[in-house]
Amino acid sequence: MRLLAIDPGTTESAWLLYDTETQTPIEWDKALNGAVLAFLDPRDADLLAIEALASFGMPVGAEVFETAYAIGSFERRWLDLGGSPPVRIFRRDCKLHLCSSARAKDANVRQALIDRYGPGKEKAIGKKASHGVLYGIA
Repeated sequence: MRLLAIDPGTTESAWLLYDTETQTPIEWDKALNGAVLAFLDPRDADLLAIEALASFGMPVGAEVFETAYAIGSFERRWLDLGGSPPVRIFRRDCKLHLCSSARAKDANVRQALIDRYGPGKEKAIGKKASHGVLYGIA
């Protein structure tokens, strides 16, 4: 099965196409939301997963609403093209899954991914001459 995951942003979103059988990333990029919207196609992936917004009870700015609009646009396009219902995933759940702690920081998540695809940074990420599975993913 192929999973298309999107980390939405106000103007740009990162995406990754992932093979769940081999547990490896296939393609990834960060692009303007309009470009991400244009290439969304259920024929390329079996499932769409999008990072969801979570409320922390604090006032939010226009950026959060722009991101929410982008999420809705991605979901609507996916469904209009006949895709299965998208899955929304909270960042907290990702941190719990990868690090067993909701209080994990970005550095902890990065290290958990290196450990999963390693052992070690050299094998997981690699170098310019010999790419690892995670080479080029930021």
